[in-house]
Amino acid sequence: MVATYLERAGHRVTVAHTGPGALEAARAAEPDVVVLDLGLPGMDGIEVCRRLRDFSSCYVVILTARGQEQDKLEGLAVGADDYLTKPFSVRELVARVGAMLRRPRTPLGQAGPAGPAAHAGPARRLGDLAVDLAAHEVRVAGTRIAATRTEFDLLAALAARPGEAMSRRELIDTVWDPAWVGDERIVDVHVGNLRRKLDADPNRYIETVRGVGYRGVDR
Repeated sequence: MVATYLERAGHRVTVAHTGPGALEAARAAEPDVVVLDLGLPGMDGIEVCRRLRDFSSCYVVILTARGQEQDKLEGLAVGADDYLTKPFSVRELVARVGAMLRRPRTPLGQAGPAGPAAHAGPARRLGDLAVDLAAHEVRVAGTRIAATRTEFDLLAALAARPGEAMSRRELIDTVWDPAWVGDERIVDVHVGNLRRKLDADPNRYIETVRGVGYRGVDR
């Protein structure tokens, strides 16, 4: 049913019925978005997502059963961008996929030293952290940091307003979609992932504003 609705919306769809099959299909098709049911047979869905992140920066939407809160959090922690809880509206899923595809699709750089070309485009800065909008890269002191597309968009939003507190809802409206409905703690999970990648000090680049949300720190 999901594939049918996505095809009707004009998307080209590849279907896999097992975890290993999903990884094989993702390598072959290089999709922009993966809709991943964590209940696929053959491999734990969290492991599928983790392995997918080894070679792809595509958007990942995970599907979880109601009551599997830990699965949702683990999926987001290993690189999923969004989630839906079963039973869900297929139209809502199609809308979220469409919103993702409206974001920039420039390939993200992998971790490692940045080349000269990476410095050519405009960049938003938080101290020695640069969010390069042209190269679609995140760099700390010139070193590229591997980031998912959603992590990049989240950093770009915070770096666009350094020193200003942004609520979780503001960040969701900016990074996901104003029509997005769900647990706003999804922002907390992505911020936690970013902090682990960027620096041992959790507040060096992204500061928690108690009772509000987060702000980018330019120092």
